Amino acid sequence: MKPGNWSQVTEFIILGFPHLQGVQAFLFLLLLLIYLTTVLGNLLIFLVVCLDFQLHTPMYLLVSILSLLELGYTAATTPKMLSNLLSEKKTISFSGCLLQIYFFHSLGATECYLLTAMAYDRYLAICQPLHYPTRMTPALCVKIAVGCWLGGLAGPVAEISLVSHLPFCGLNRIQHIFCDFPPVLSLACTDTSINVLVDFVINSCKILATFLLILSSYVQIICTVLRIPSAAGKKKAFSTCASHLTVVLIFYGSILFMYVRLKKSYSLDYDRALAVVYSVLTPFLNPFIYSLRNKEIKEAVRRQLKRMGILE
Repeated sequence: MKPGNWSQVTEFIILGFPHLQGVQAFLFLLLLLIYLTTVLGNLLIFLVVCLDFQLHTPMYLLVSILSLLELGYTAATTPKMLSNLLSEKKTISFSGCLLQIYFFHSLGATECYLLTAMAYDRYLAICQPLHYPTRMTPALCVKIAVGCWLGGLAGPVAEISLVSHLPFCGLNRIQHIFCDFPPVLSLACTDTSINVLVDFVINSCKILATFLLILSSYVQIICTVLRIPSAAGKKKAFSTCASHLTVVLIFYGSILFMYVRLKKSYSLDYDRALAVVYSVLTPFLNPFIYSLRNKEIKEAVRRQLKRMGILE
């Protein structure tokens, strides 16, 4: 297409859930309830770990950082989804769309790295317990957290740069619930095979590498636990990993199918369903997974409530 025949798109229309137009109000209330629960639950875990000195261990410091990360991760997409459910004009500016993609992917990458660090922490605690206090020090924990954040924030820069130089010259209706690379690339009026390839390579390296590292840690953890003679010892060792492993399975189970593929998209409903899982449900479930299954965090919450005079 010749440059004189088109004008650059300045905004996009996010279609969201077009087949559910009759229940927009219900979807808004449901999503708002999930979002508020997500914010309050993750904020509670973060504050409890910060305020309770008994939880100032590497494992719980990493859990608190994960909760803080989830606050930003869900804020990158959910507020705009809520706004679009109530608005007839479901638009987002071109720069706003790129910013949403950047923060969503950078925070998602940070979560991949952080979940890997948490798996390494569990590996040291179970497989090398005598060396754990000297290896997983608070200073190392801080360095790991900073490294996860810096690595995540730098991750999607190349992809965003490539997308920002693409021409968008007509279609501006995003067939998704928020801005993301695959649906935005499908609207470009030029060949995007390079973009798709770069996106595939970066996501494959990032997602598969961290997932394999986590898998490697858990293989060694399982081998070590199976050598524990007592059933009570095995149960205690597995219980310290159960919450983290549950989060890993939910998070990676969805993003592997969504981003580690060369095709731009499968069915639109398939992509939307996966997007709901990793952008809405995973941050929502994390506080319940880490609090309801964790005796130490529940006890810490009770201590803080007693300190505030809410419980006797």
